[in-house]
Amino acid sequence: MAIRTLTFGCRLNAYETEVMREKAQDAGLDSLEEDAILVNTCAVTAEAVRQAKQAIRRARRENPNARIIVSGCAAQTEPETFADMPETDLVLGNEEKLQVRPYRALPEFGINDFEKVRVNDIMEVRETASHMVQAVEGHTRAFVQVQNGCDHRCTFCIIPFGRGNSRSVPAGDVVEQVRKLVANGYREVVLTGVDTTSWGADLPGSPKLGRLVQAVLKHVPDLQRLRLSSIDSIEVDEPLMEAIGGEARFMPHLHLSLQHGDDMILKRMKRRHSREDSIRFCEDVRRLRPEIAFGADLMAGFPTETEAMFAETLSLVDACGLDFVHVFPFSPRNGTPAAKMPQLPREVIRERARILRQKAEEALFAHFAAFAGTRGTVLLEQGGKGRLPQFTQVALEDTAGAEPGSSLPVEITGVAGGMLSGRIAARDEREAAA
Repeated sequence: MAIRTLTFGCRLNAYETEVMREKAQDAGLDSLEEDAILVNTCAVTAEAVRQAKQAIRRARRENPNARIIVSGCAAQTEPETFADMPETDLVLGNEEKLQVRPYRALPEFGINDFEKVRVNDIMEVRETASHMVQAVEGHTRAFVQVQNGCDHRCTFCIIPFGRGNSRSVPAGDVVEQVRKLVANGYREVVLTGVDTTSWGADLPGSPKLGRLVQAVLKHVPDLQRLRLSSIDSIEVDEPLMEAIGGEARFMPHLHLSLQHGDDMILKRMKRRHSREDSIRFCEDVRRLRPEIAFGADLMAGFPTETEAMFAETLSLVDACGLDFVHVFPFSPRNGTPAAKMPQLPREVIRERARILRQKAEEALFAHFAAFAGTRGTVLLEQGGKGRLPQFTQVALEDTAGAEPGSSLPVEITGVAGGMLSGRIAARDEREAAA
C-alpha cells in the first residue's frame, strides 16, 4: 500500500522526510496491506508539538487501519508523549528515522513484547551520513543536508536536545548529491542544516561554509540556482561573502537567525551577536548585492522583555531592511534555561507578537511595491506560482504549456493574495530563459 508523509517545521525536516520515505520503502512498508503514515515532527515551540499531535489524531480518524510512525525533534525530546497516544504505532528518534532497520519492526506491532519507542541518545551521535535523495516529492527545488545538530545553547532552544551536537557532511558528498539532483532535472538546490553556518568545524582542517558554497558552484556548473537555509550572520566567513557578492547563481536571498533587537535580551538568550552586528551585516551584504532580500526570525515576549526592549525588535525590521519576517511568540520549553526565567503574561506575548506581525506585513508589502512594473525570472512551481531569485512568490496569469521546474521570464503586474502577480513573457523570451 501507500507510504504517506506529514512534515512539520524546518526545511531540513522536509529533506529528511524524503530520506524516511526511501528507508521505509527499503524496509518493505509499501508492501503492507495497510497504508503507512510517516509523521516528522518539530519541537521548536509548544504549538508545533500540539499541531503534530492534532495531525496524528486526524490521520487516525481518517485512516483507521493505517500504521502511524512518529519521528522528528518532538519525538526525540519527548518520546513518551507520542508513545502514550493510542493513535501511534511506532516512535522513532531523529537518528533512527534515517535507518532502514527500525521500519522493519513495524509488521511486528501487536505482539506482547513489541518495543514501541525506539529513541536513542542523540548526543552520542558523532557523524551525519550523506543520504542521497534522488528527488523531493512535490518540490521544484531540492534540499541537501550539509549539517545536523548544534553546539550552541541558546537559552530558549530545545533543538540541540532533539538534534544532538553539530556534525557536518563532507564537501565531496555534498557536491555529489547536488550533481545527482541537477542530473535529475532540479534547477535550484537549497543547502540546509540545523546550524548551517557551523558547517565544517568538525571536519579535517575545519573548513568554513563559504568554501563549501564555492565548491558546489565550481564543481556543478549546470546548477542554475543555489540557496542557503537559515544562517547565523555572526559566523559568515569571507569566502561566503565573496560568493554572495560575486556569484550570479547564488540567489540574492538570506534568511537570518536574528531573534531580537535588544542587546540585553540577546545576552539573556545567549546569542553571540549584538544589535549592531545584525545591522552592520545587512549593510555590508547590501553593498555587495544591492538586490538582495533578507528574511529573519524574530521573537516577541522573551522573559524580562520590557516595552522598550520590544521596541528595539520592532525598529530592527527597518534598521536591517528586512523583507520576510517569521515571528515567534516566546514559548517556554521544558528543560531550557528560559523556561525558568520570569515569564511575561501570555496576553502580553500574544499582543506583542501581533504588533510584530503587523510590522512584518508592512515590510513585506514594501518589498512587493519595489517590484511593480519590473521584469524578472521565476522558477515555476506547482499551481501556477513561481519564485523570483529573491524568493518572492509570484502568481502567474497563464502557465499553460509550462512545466514546473522551468525558468520563465515574467513581468510583474501587481500584488494579489499576499504575493506578487505577473504574466509570462513572450515565447521567444521564454526560450531564451530556458
